[in-house]
Amino acid sequence: MQFVSTRGAAPPASFSDVLLAGLAPDGGLYLPASWPQVSDRFHGMRYQDAAIRILSEFTRGSFSDAELRSAVEAAYAGFDAAAIAPLSEIGDGRYLLELFHGPTLAFKDIAMQVLGQLFSRALAKRGGRATVVAATSGDTGSAAIAALGGLPNIDVFVMHPRGRVSDVQRLQMTTCAHANVHNIALNGSFDDAQSIVKSLFADKAFANEISLTAVNSINFARIAAQCVYYFTATAALDKPATFVVPTGNFGDIFAGEAAGRMGLDVARLVIATNANDILARTLNEGVYASGASHATLSPSMDIQVASNFERALFEAAQRDADWTSAAMSDFARSRKLELPTPVLSELRIRYSAFASNDDETRAAIKAVFRLTGRIIDPHTAVGVAAAMKMGKPLSPVVILSTAHPAKFPQAVSEAIGQAPPQPERLSGLKNLPERLDVLDKDPVLIQRFISSRLAP
Repeated sequence: MQFVSTRGAAPPASFSDVLLAGLAPDGGLYLPASWPQVSDRFHGMRYQDAAIRILSEFTRGSFSDAELRSAVEAAYAGFDAAAIAPLSEIGDGRYLLELFHGPTLAFKDIAMQVLGQLFSRALAKRGGRATVVAATSGDTGSAAIAALGGLPNIDVFVMHPRGRVSDVQRLQMTTCAHANVHNIALNGSFDDAQSIVKSLFADKAFANEISLTAVNSINFARIAAQCVYYFTATAALDKPATFVVPTGNFGDIFAGEAAGRMGLDVARLVIATNANDILARTLNEGVYASGASHATLSPSMDIQVASNFERALFEAAQRDADWTSAAMSDFARSRKLELPTPVLSELRIRYSAFASNDDETRAAIKAVFRLTGRIIDPHTAVGVAAAMKMGKPLSPVVILSTAHPAKFPQAVSEAIGQAPPQPERLSGLKNLPERLDVLDKDPVLIQRFISSRLAP
């Protein structure tokens, strides 16, 4: 399996190359040179076996069957649900796809645990060290730390926007005691953090010096692992579904597009955003334009520049790398991109989009609790609010439930007047010491900080 960049100026790469590099050297994002086709129906199959079958299409040539099986089995050994990503019905043909049963109680674990296992194996084969730098809006950072903390020959630097993640999200990152983990509380937004990560990659000398890589969803290994639950959910329903995906950086929903391009019959992909509605505005108005980032009850989605949208644009433009490269350069300069009619039309064939504010988020939490007794987190609630705006569904509607409600007790309490039960995984976090450095949103300052921590 070979991978190409969305911007067309990087040489073809293997899965191991993509895994360890994260971002393509031309600034683009990796995708398979052609999408593999998976015709398996996965009925009655263990989630792990479905993951091995699907991931093998991408990893072939980089990992043996035995290596992949070992990595996947180890990745999911600590999950709380035997099904890994179980479906639960909430009425009116709507289902929640529970993606929060991993070590940090968020959907990022499903891909990140696999990525960590493969990353460690690939690095052991090649030798040397790697430096992982991750921008997080709340969940990616803790998932990366849970997957990579304590591993040999890896240093992990995680930047989160100071004061704009929940207390639980922060504590899951900053109470990690592993010496190879470094937390940065950035005086800025997630978009600032993400921009800094891209600038670090753009400095080729620095990136090469520290063997820089990324585990954000710009790393295609994350997308590959997230494809799996679209296949398993469809198998459980035994019919095509409409998937409603709370999304900020577009990785989780692009995994649904990837599954469709691999042969899965997907009825519709619905983008659910909060007040940071750049994706909804793009699909509905045809202009991709970033604005100021707003703090909301669903902080992991407080994003105005969706990195993975570049992958969707590349595919919608019939894989025209020249257009994609020019479009991304124009957007980087002006923060605005008017989509050509053919590109917008292709996107609208596959996607719909709805935005919801905090009041609608609270109302969705309250409605689900009143009707089912279930407590959902505010990100899942954004998905529920979008599903409610769709009207009566013609196909099963699967809402991706992306985090455990206990990670956002304040938002839940505001909606239903009581805090969600606290799972065992979170007990005692408040009693642990925190390790973090508060830094301004200056790429040079961040670069110096990283160098100082890596110095022998």
